[in-house]
Amino acid sequence: MTVPDLLNIADYGRAAGEALQPDVFDYYDGGALDEVTLRDNVESWRRLKLYYRVMAGVRSLDLATTVLGRPVSMPVLVAPTAFHKLACPQGEVAAAKAAARAQTAFCLSSLSTIAMEDVFTATASPKWFQLYIYKDRGLTRELIARAEAAGAEAIVLTVDAPGWGNRERDARNAFRLPPGLAVANVVPVGKGDFPQVEGSGLAAYVRENFESALSFDDLDWLCASTDLPVVVKGVCRGDDARRSAEQGAAAVVVSNHGGRQLDTAPATSEALAPVVERVAGACEVYVDGGVRRGSDVLKALAMGARAVLVGRPILWGLVVAGEEGATAVLEILRRELEEAMMLCGYGSVKEIDGSILAL
Repeated sequence: MTVPDLLNIADYGRAAGEALQPDVFDYYDGGALDEVTLRDNVESWRRLKLYYRVMAGVRSLDLATTVLGRPVSMPVLVAPTAFHKLACPQGEVAAAKAAARAQTAFCLSSLSTIAMEDVFTATASPKWFQLYIYKDRGLTRELIARAEAAGAEAIVLTVDAPGWGNRERDARNAFRLPPGLAVANVVPVGKGDFPQVEGSGLAAYVRENFESALSFDDLDWLCASTDLPVVVKGVCRGDDARRSAEQGAAAVVVSNHGGRQLDTAPATSEALAPVVERVAGACEVYVDGGVRRGSDVLKALAMGARAVLVGRPILWGLVVAGEEGATAVLEILRRELEEAMMLCGYGSVKEIDGSILAL
């Protein structure tokens, strides 16, 4: 299959499935337990209907917006996802360059296969660093300091993983990184490799290293530990989102970890509007999970999100054609968002409101 044959995100997903080893594809593609939330994330966007306007006189389209005060060319950002070298040899550098070409924000996972210093030199503003809080607080402080020194413009704290969701595909496959790959950011302190256990090596790594008693005190600690804006990723409740904002978060991401943590958690499209209502402008609100079409982006903005983040589609693009594939995925979403805006009667993303979702 050649790149011109790939017309949409689903095409890239199928092509990635054909190209990858089954255990790697299952790691990228799978979710927790029965994968109910994984499926709902995608289907719930599709169930939302667009009550389009006609004769709106739209002559031009403007997708530009800002996130944390930084300009981006469209409200589609690159989410933090782990282990990009499983997708292509250039790994996270390829994804970062794709984001730069698309003039949008790139967020690097703590669990990257290339050290943050080498990745951040490859991308432009905005560039963010996603953080898991390790049990070793000194190591966590060091990661924050390194991210600041490397040019990160925000710290994205993942809060929905005090433990690791039971991802049965990974357990069956005994998922682990192949020889030559490691959690690059913590290799210098001897925490780059997975424990040698039966089942998922990643799950064992998380149990051994990540803070399991995460609390709002940790958010206070992080906000006091950096001058960078802090984004809280992984909320599905309005009260948690509001408290995050009150305790210093500059933004929250409505997210269920791509359906990979608590199965039967609500789809992110279902959780988004209550979070936006409760936050009431106290911080920016983003959303991820199941975004596969530009019309999904429009729906998210109509419910009050400032931007969406996409994860798996970027990985699929990397598998198919490296940097070019990830860039193509972002451009598909851009074109589809433009089409949806035109057909719904919006000339600018700033005009999009909830009226398009109901009569």
